[in-house]
Amino acid sequence: MTDDVAGFWDAQAADFDDEPDHGLGDATVHAAWKRLLLAEMPAAPASVVDVGCGTGSLSVLLACAGYSVVGVDIAPRMIEAARNKATAAAVDARFLVADAAAPGLALRAFDVVLVRHVLWAMPNIDAAIAEWVALLRPDGRLVLVEGRWHTGAGLTASDTAAAIRRHGGEPHVTVLDAADLWGGPITDERYLVVSRW
Repeated sequence: MTDDVAGFWDAQAADFDDEPDHGLGDATVHAAWKRLLLAEMPAAPASVVDVGCGTGSLSVLLACAGYSVVGVDIAPRMIEAARNKATAAAVDARFLVADAAAPGLALRAFDVVLVRHVLWAMPNIDAAIAEWVALLRPDGRLVLVEGRWHTGAGLTASDTAAAIRRHGGEPHVTVLDAADLWGGPITDERYLVVSRW
């Protein structure tokens, strides 16, 4: 990745949704993510911030389920795509251009902080977790989807769980190796970590 993080992700925006788990265009993949996420959410209309939301697929999925959703991403073209997706789905989700490492949102304002495939790319994972936890209301939950990719990049589940514990959380890890989440079989380590504060 380049030093111009926003530019890097802007360049990915046009075809980002081509990956089945990014665009959720396949009904089986969409249904799998819906089952996975709704099982970890408090009852709607709880407030959710989707940090590093990309093109907003998970934001829109949750907004369609009745959640109050704010999506943030550093890349303006990703945010534009997310807004278009929300408009097409006729849901009221709000999208902001902001850095995942420091979203600049109101503290203790959200019931859920959702972060998919972002923590591994943070220059300082502890600082990022501290920022995200500070956004949570009492008994709020941090919901992370992460992985250790076949390329060697990423974070193992044990590394992510250890980082959560350093911030006073009690991580619950679920392996995400079902092909229906990804549009086919995977060869790397992918997982969900949920913790409450």
